[in-house]
Amino acid sequence: MSTRTETQAKAVAETGARVLQRVVLPLQPDQDILPLYVEGALTQVGDEAVASHLDVAQVTSRRSFAVEPKTRASFGTYFNAFPAAYWRKWTVVEKVRLVATVSGTGSFFVYRSNARGNTYRVEGEAFEGASGDALTFELPLSTFADGGWYWFDIVSGSEGATLEEAHWEADSDRAQGSVTVGVTTLNRADDVVALLGQLAADPALLEILDRVTVVDQGTKHPEDADGFADAQKALDGRLRMIHQANLGGSGGFSRGMSETLDEGVSTYHLISDDDVRTEPEGILRAVTFADLARRPTVVGGHMFSMFNRSHLHSMGERVNPWRFWWGPVLDAPEGHHLDREPLRTTPRLHRRVDVDYNGWWMELIPVSVIREIGLSLPIFIKWDDAEYGLRAREAGVPTVTLPGVAAWHVPWTDKDDSLDWQAYYHERNRFVAALLHSPFEHGGRLVRESLYHSIKHLLAAQYSVVELRNQALEDLLSGPEHLHEQLDTRLARIRETRAQYDDARVEKTPGAFPAVRRKKVSKHGDEARLPSGRVGKYLGAALGAVRAIRPTGDLSRQHPEVEIAAMDAQWFLLSRFDSAIVSLADGSGAAWYKRRPEEFRRQLERSLALHQRVLLEWPAMAERYKASLEDLVGQDAWKATFARTETQSK
Repeated sequence: MSTRTETQAKAVAETGARVLQRVVLPLQPDQDILPLYVEGALTQVGDEAVASHLDVAQVTSRRSFAVEPKTRASFGTYFNAFPAAYWRKWTVVEKVRLVATVSGTGSFFVYRSNARGNTYRVEGEAFEGASGDALTFELPLSTFADGGWYWFDIVSGSEGATLEEAHWEADSDRAQGSVTVGVTTLNRADDVVALLGQLAADPALLEILDRVTVVDQGTKHPEDADGFADAQKALDGRLRMIHQANLGGSGGFSRGMSETLDEGVSTYHLISDDDVRTEPEGILRAVTFADLARRPTVVGGHMFSMFNRSHLHSMGERVNPWRFWWGPVLDAPEGHHLDREPLRTTPRLHRRVDVDYNGWWMELIPVSVIREIGLSLPIFIKWDDAEYGLRAREAGVPTVTLPGVAAWHVPWTDKDDSLDWQAYYHERNRFVAALLHSPFEHGGRLVRESLYHSIKHLLAAQYSVVELRNQALEDLLSGPEHLHEQLDTRLARIRETRAQYDDARVEKTPGAFPAVRRKKVSKHGDEARLPSGRVGKYLGAALGAVRAIRPTGDLSRQHPEVEIAAMDAQWFLLSRFDSAIVSLADGSGAAWYKRRPEEFRRQLERSLALHQRVLLEWPAMAERYKASLEDLVGQDAWKATFARTETQSK
């Protein structure tokens, strides 16, 4: 144990109190995210209760907030309400103590909710002419079996009031853990510098932060970016930069884990993406939650949208065991807008959410767990986080995605990486994870669903995607040995493959393609519209299937027949045309899809044969991959890969 950690453990033992969660305000004056920290009174608008927004000018410090005369400020918000159900379920904490310091005149009310979202006022105290007066409330966790939160509101008098600071604490004699943050980056130098600045901005976090390890796998280095020297200085010797070959996310994150194991100082290793903005208080909360957990526990953070910053995009992830496909736990697949529907008035956010895994945009893993179950699978990108969560669960280690622990990240709804070079990794890694963890013989629905998807891509003339999916299955069938062997070389081969296909040749400049022309034009002008209803969809699919093997028109080779927006680029629409300009999901460019009957037949035959082989060989492959798992994720195997790729990259 480090000297700093020993001092912290002694302080906890002397006082018997452990701060679980501090009430905080935004690091920067940002009106867009203020509703995540504090809101005004609820007003009825139609059938909905809507919270009035306060002004960021009322934030007087990181911990204090000025409540204007005769108004209400509620801290029943994402970052400042206390997620009581999670603490009751997963930790040894049985009751909490809310301690608040207030000034001015007003009333202080404590509320709780249950799993249905019903609200109850449980405590209240008036204060008049206060000047840094402390208010304390003892609050049990006994009624939060399935869900519910605690929070408080301040209603100011005619003179106004100020929350000077507040926190939630519990009696505990457990030692304070410490953390290393591991960041993997590829040519996002400015993002890394911004993240380092945020990690250095909170003195309380610095008290438990042993190291920030940045694994740089790119050619644009953070050291060359503006502000790096200042961030490095603020971290006061905690920053370590490591440069290595591009081994993908799994290679970068595994390098960070390996370094933390070798240093042997930290209690936890926190995985972080490079292109995120974080709430430093969340890291403190994650460490504290893990310290007080009933058993070793992985603690994950939620994802907010980087662009719409009050949009809760992911509240945790699950894997459907029959389909073996991941998905968000929220009913709405794209998340929840907390600036429109506050936490207090959204019942589904009050029920405790249990998850299978957490995305590796932000996840805290006990070092003891890494020693027990190993590092990431060597699968470059995609499914590394999901597989790790499933592997941890099988070892008796739960993953808890904890409210109030979060990062802002680019949401996946603004991209479709299943159609680019990542299609290979989506396919292969999903199968690898299923071979290791599927509870069903032959992987449940996975093989059948994969074949359906390949046929749909073929009907849409997305030939590069199917070629990569076929290559993924070929590599899968070759055995687990290829995972480490090809980790640093497979991407180059993928890019060579994609360069051969029209659907992968993206043009960024408007007007780069010939003008749209067709011999036959619909009198309704609805060529590029999605069919309405199920009948229209099935009819389009049937016509597309017939068209797929017929010769193409000569004009379609010289001119695209139609332009289709990314949001409408469904296979049953694309299959109706011999060629089409299709935009990318992020709006940055477009590709000219061209139907090729001979390519359709070739890839369909190959795909059918490969899926049949996978289905027949599944039991033997599953045994082979499971038998190799310990070696694949072991530190020795990873160190050998680091050494081999370092030598080859020089």
